[in-house]
Amino acid sequence: MHMQMQMSQASAAWARVRCLAEIEFLIKESEMLTGHAGRTFVISGADHLVYRMFWRPCGVEVQRLGSDGTAGTKRHLWPRDFEAHSLVDAMLVGQLYTPPVRAAR
Repeated sequence: MHMQMQMSQASAAWARVRCLAEIEFLIKESEMLTGHAGRTFVISGADHLVYRMFWRPCGVEVQRLGSDGTAGTKRHLWPRDFEAHSLVDAMLVGQLYTPPVRAAR
């Protein structure tokens, strides 16, 4: 619920993810600017599913976040397995977004 409100209030500022290569860039950009691992992504369907993703040398870690921000179990996915994940499906139909990054001060 909290993430739904944030997304609707700031949806114009959120970036739509357009391709797989962009996911890697966006995660690394966030890590460089904030000093924190990973980046948050939201599927903008009816449920507004929220995920935290971490780029690793041999794949990606995907962690589902609850509506209150609590973290679920991380899943490590090889690149070929990640291509079949619901995050990629959402990206292909224009429903995958990420909030703007705020640099660490």
